[in-house]
Amino acid sequence: MDKKPTHVVVPEPELGVRYLSDYMSGSERKKRSILVAAKYRPLARLIQHQEAKATIVNAAVKGLLNKDFLLSRADFIRGKLVTDDFEALVNEANSGYLVRFSEVVSSLDLAGLEVLPGKKHQVAPIGGLKVPFVSNLLLRKVSKTNKVRVGALMLRYSKGKELPKLTAEYQSALIFGLLQHTHAEAGAEIDPALCLTLDCHTGSAHPAPSKAVTMFKNVSAACATIADAWPNTMPPQGAVLKGG
Repeated sequence: MDKKPTHVVVPEPELGVRYLSDYMSGSERKKRSILVAAKYRPLARLIQHQEAKATIVNAAVKGLLNKDFLLSRADFIRGKLVTDDFEALVNEANSGYLVRFSEVVSSLDLAGLEVLPGKKHQVAPIGGLKVPFVSNLLLRKVSKTNKVRVGALMLRYSKGKELPKLTAEYQSALIFGLLQHTHAEAGAEIDPALCLTLDCHTGSAHPAPSKAVTMFKNVSAACATIADAWPNTMPPQGAVLKGG
């Protein structure tokens, strides 16, 4: 009797912004595990935080990003009807995300900024590696001299864990570098201070650091290394590949 597939193979080198920042700040063992997980995607359903992130984005755009609103949405999500235990776990995870962020949301200061919904950015492969880039929010600021500065924000959250500073810096440096490659807005300047990785566990918004340009160059070199290693990356032990 054939075993049920556990993983599907991603044939072309591809690593999103979040996992690329994890890769850059990780140990050699961590880098290896990220590469394996990127090439061999599990078929099992994974708990994700899509509803919590959508809630935060909508609240920020509408100027409703406050503790009371987040808690009310957390209660709503927790009380939704479900059809199985997995849906209940997903709802509980999303509710917990919002409850935790509600405790630290006052740390986030978006005053003076135009806040717009994020989008999927079209980014050419870097060193042979596809780098999907989806921002959660777009940020825009106009100076008194009508100079336009823009950036983007990405959300991060891990239950009970602070996002490591180096990881956050790499992710914000990636946001900064990728926006420069996508021509975010004609005539606008990409502002590293508006390229933010928001840790929703602590409320800390990490801007692209002063060394962002150098960090992005390092990422570009790592992209080529990842692309070169892709063909020879073996599946995790015990994996049954779909179509294999």
